[in-house]
Amino acid sequence: MKKYYYPLVAGLMAMAVCACGGQKSSGESVELTGAGATFPLPFYNMTFEGYSATHADRVSYGGIGSGGGVRNLKDGIVDFAGSDAFLSDKEMTEMPAVVHIPTCMGAVVLAYNLPDVVKLNLSGEVIADIYAGKITDWNDARLQELNPDVKLPAKKIILAFRSDGSGTTFVFTDYLSKVSENWKNTYGAGKTVDFPVGQAAKGNPGVAGIIAQTPYSLGYIGSEYAFAQKIPCASVINAQGEAVLPDTKSISAAAGEIPQDTRCSITNADAPGAYPISCFTWLLIYKEQDYSSRSEAQAKATLELMKYILSDSIQQTTEAVHYAPLPKKAVELSLNNLKEVTYKGQPVLK
Repeated sequence: MKKYYYPLVAGLMAMAVCACGGQKSSGESVELTGAGATFPLPFYNMTFEGYSATHADRVSYGGIGSGGGVRNLKDGIVDFAGSDAFLSDKEMTEMPAVVHIPTCMGAVVLAYNLPDVVKLNLSGEVIADIYAGKITDWNDARLQELNPDVKLPAKKIILAFRSDGSGTTFVFTDYLSKVSENWKNTYGAGKTVDFPVGQAAKGNPGVAGIIAQTPYSLGYIGSEYAFAQKIPCASVINAQGEAVLPDTKSISAAAGEIPQDTRCSITNADAPGAYPISCFTWLLIYKEQDYSSRSEAQAKATLELMKYILSDSIQQTTEAVHYAPLPKKAVELSLNNLKEVTYKGQPVLK
């Protein structure tokens, strides 16, 4: 898996090290393993490298998709799972109690490859009908109406979507289900959806690769993958009727009320300036850390890692890799939720 790491990030991580203590622990080293979402992978690569460089503990993370991460946690083979989709009430009943720790905010973007087109507007209804196979050509009248100053080509739209169980897919289809009754009733929202048209690819990198290499293509990906590969992405009409590009400001504007357990959808937010396909991404851990013969040291190391990610110094690095920091309320709720995590029934954080 390709890692995204920039000189600026290295400097920011050095600053974060100073703010967080900066010295490696002399204690016993613990190996922590996580797997899941590819959407936040650039942020996790950066953060986990910084953590391993300054702590005795080592962290490894596999970007296998949110669905795979949740399965690994369910099977008890990881210390934490990454997911862009919070667990549903039904999923929560099928597993031991799970704590959701949001780590940053991001966006799912509609990335495109249109020669000579540098600006594109899309609406939720049009996106839904493209993915439903109802709009098949770039110069369709509805697309042209959204882009009156752009000469759209008389070419077929080549669509791309995720083949693996994906939180990015969940966020995208959650949005489509809110803006299109047809999509909601026909396909719905989920980590996997039976898309009627398009090419399947694994992970955000896979979809980004198709779009980068294929003229006249369109696909949904995590914003960082579009920015890193310099793939154009569309402005999307939000609930206020504004055409909004994804950036730190427009993603942050989508954050609304956050429940105690932090499980919430912020797609199609009714706020001025909000990018409508914004989301939180989470790390999932078991509330009771005594499973699969894990030690108390592993439990403590897992919670220390969560606290590290929630720290101001690490949250300040999110923008360097095109994400947005968590609202203070999300951090506050998460730190309180960590106090409820136990090992053999006793709180891990004293």
